Amino acid sequence: MKARIRKQIIVALAIFHLLLSCASPPKKQTDANVYYDRGIAYADKGQYDQAISDYNKALEINPQYAEAYISRGVVHAKKGQYDQAISDYNKALEINSKDAIAYYNRGIAYGRKGEYDQEILDYTKALEINPRDAEVYVNRGIAYGRKGEYDREISDYTKALEINPKLAEAYYNRGITYYLKKEYDKSWDDIKKTQDLGYQVSPKFLDDLRKASGRQD
Repeated sequence: MKARIRKQIIVALAIFHLLLSCASPPKKQTDANVYYDRGIAYADKGQYDQAISDYNKALEINPQYAEAYISRGVVHAKKGQYDQAISDYNKALEINSKDAIAYYNRGIAYGRKGEYDQEILDYTKALEINPRDAEVYVNRGIAYGRKGEYDREISDYTKALEINPKLAEAYYNRGITYYLKKEYDKSWDDIKKTQDLGYQVSPKFLDDLRKASGRQD
């Protein structure tokens, strides 16, 4: 599951350096945007400390820059700093309580901490704002699965597939869940759809499914 940010147009880091070196007295949002964009560029290159430094500068200029909080949260999460990531998503939501991306990313962070109930609550909030987001249904399904709530897990994968019938990950996960419920024919149906979509299925899982089902598909 991947965290999300809102990306603006990214140009070479050298151009960002030039823009900042030539800047006259702060022009508020314009300067904040330059730092934000350079932070995204650093994050894309895996230079997370530099990215955080630029997001910090963007937020010093504009403390109401919700996207900068979200992007900084994503970087904190990539560094394994989940509490700091959650704090940043909280700040973004204080600015805009209808930000589905902030709820989605905060849900991922809670999941990394093993706080599955809170993870599910955040995905549910994100879906209330954007009920057509198939990926959020998949992630919520995974969270339900971690709690052993297989029927709810399957329901979420099914909803994801109603939105995007070519979402191989949803077929694969649902196939595994049917296997855990010993509904082997349904599991095979989903695994075949997964393979038809070009998604790699674990050879070990296929062996386990063959042994359990008595089929040699």
